[in-house]
Amino acid sequence: METWGLVLETTVGAGERKHIEAFVMAQVEGDKKAALAELERRARAYCPEHPRSPKRRRLFRHGDGFLLVVNGAWQSYVTRFTLAELIEDSDRPQPPEAEDRVSPDAEEAVPPFAGEPATPPVPPPPTMECDDDGIPVKPAWLGRADLP
Repeated sequence: METWGLVLETTVGAGERKHIEAFVMAQVEGDKKAALAELERRARAYCPEHPRSPKRRRLFRHGDGFLLVVNGAWQSYVTRFTLAELIEDSDRPQPPEAEDRVSPDAEEAVPPFAGEPATPPVPPPPTMECDDDGIPVKPAWLGRADLP
C-alpha cells in the first residue's frame, strides 16, 4: 500500500525576515486519488497567518497539488500544498523480521518494535476559522493570557 505525504510550504515572517518553511501536515495510506482529495480539503480550509489583512485569496490546482496566493495590503503570500509519495523515512518503525518474531505459544509477549520511540511529528501551523473572504473570525489576540 502506498503512503502519501501532504506537504505544506508556506511563507512565514514579514519584511526582511520573510521566508518559506515546509511541514508535513499528514500522511495518508491508500490510493493517490483519496490522498489528493484530502489535500484539496485541507487546502480549501487553510487560513494562513499572513497577511493579517487579506485583500484577495486565490487557490490554484497545479499538477499533484495546489497553490494558495493571498494578497495583502502591501505584500502577497504564497502557500503550496503538494502531494508526494513517501519513498523512505528514517524514523518509520520497521516491521519485525521473520526470525525475530515470537511464536504464538511463547510465554512472554515481545513488543513488535523494540527500537527508540518515534519522535512526534511536527504539528502543522495552527489553522483559524475564517469567513468566506479568508478573514479570521476570532482575532489572534483574543483570549491570550499574556496581554493586559
